[in-house]
Amino acid sequence: SVPEDQADKLLLASWGLPQAVLEKYHSLGVVQMFEWQAECLMLGQVLEGKNLVYSAPTSAGKTLVAELLILKRVLEARKKALLILPFVSVAKEKKCYLQ
Repeated sequence: SVPEDQADKLLLASWGLPQAVLEKYHSLGVVQMFEWQAECLMLGQVLEGKNLVYSAPTSAGKTLVAELLILKRVLEARKKALLILPFVSVAKEKKCYLQ
């Protein structure tokens, strides 16, 4: 679990995302993460672009971890990202969502 002194890491606002991105997540009801999601983001050098492999059940919140890593990398390092999704309907949904 996330140590008490890092409990603020559960809040999306603690990850240095632009206000517009935070507002979009907030409008969808996403203000904070689950502990396991924050733990994934705090592992090793994941935020510096190192690899992360994680597994969770359907609808557990895996996509949020991937989105945050992608957004931070694109915005901070000015790198491009490729997001591969399993279905056309999901790809269309994410396209609208991430614009």
